[in-house]
Amino acid sequence: MTRLSRFPFPLAADTFTYTTNVEPARVPVATAAGEWGAGIVEPDDEYRTEVAERAAVVARDPSRVQLLPHMRPAAWDALLTLLRELAAQCPAHMALVEGPQCVWRNDLLGVEQRFTVGDDESLPGGPLGFLNGQLQEDVVLLDQREDALWVDAGAVAFAADWSLAFVTGMRFAEVHRPVVARVHEAGVLTRAEQFLLRLPPGAEYRRLNWTLSVDRRLDLSTEVREEWEPQRAALAAAPPAELGRRVHLRVELQHLIRLGASGAVLFLIRTHLLSLDELAAVPLWRRRVGRVLAALPDDVADYKGLTGVRPGVVRWCLGP
Repeated sequence: MTRLSRFPFPLAADTFTYTTNVEPARVPVATAAGEWGAGIVEPDDEYRTEVAERAAVVARDPSRVQLLPHMRPAAWDALLTLLRELAAQCPAHMALVEGPQCVWRNDLLGVEQRFTVGDDESLPGGPLGFLNGQLQEDVVLLDQREDALWVDAGAVAFAADWSLAFVTGMRFAEVHRPVVARVHEAGVLTRAEQFLLRLPPGAEYRRLNWTLSVDRRLDLSTEVREEWEPQRAALAAAPPAELGRRVHLRVELQHLIRLGASGAVLFLIRTHLLSLDELAAVPLWRRRVGRVLAALPDDVADYKGLTGVRPGVVRWCLGP
């Protein structure tokens, strides 16, 4: 499938309001360009490129993988769960043989790895470091204690203006504190946390989140903000042709899964990027993005980092 045909377009109306927007996972969604959402993880034609980039990010900055000691069982639970998912999605190229010594085979990457569950030394980078090099998704693990969720482990190479190293050990509510006031007033975060706290073992849900970004850059973490922030600011004065080529609609397909063995909440984030030029192949999407941005409250635009580039993108989307 092409990038356009599998793109999870996130805007169902011409205005945008923060909601929990959670729905059951594994339900295919038909769009004006194709379909998405049949699986939890869906390797595609950008799999090798994105996995290589993830590995390179972590090699440069090992702090992108975090694991508090009490989360080791959850990390192994996540590893086995997601390797099984990959094997189910790509049976011709991937396989997991489980036993006293497990064997993972990934022909797309030329990997055959033997490991013992629970033995971090049996996997390069441990369970989360190894998983980072097999998935296109970022992985976050939430522990549940004291009637709250805590961000206590993960492998995140493609964060959108946040840092896993900074938030590790923080409560879910603290991580999301610096959001726009209207989100707190509407109780969205409280409802989201309560929903996650009540997830039974094996439950699988998903949601979409979106913003705009520059070029096809996946790593927008705070650790490298000095690299991407000036590029985004410079686009405020860019001509239309440059906007169409360089501005991308960035959509996160987020899966929320209660792991059965450990009880942790697995939070997966797959990032999709589509340039405005590519978006224009679906006129409805082009117009909707323009209308949503035009109607977006200023505080929401500021929070998403869209204030500078918004006028030019609105003109690009709604112009002749």
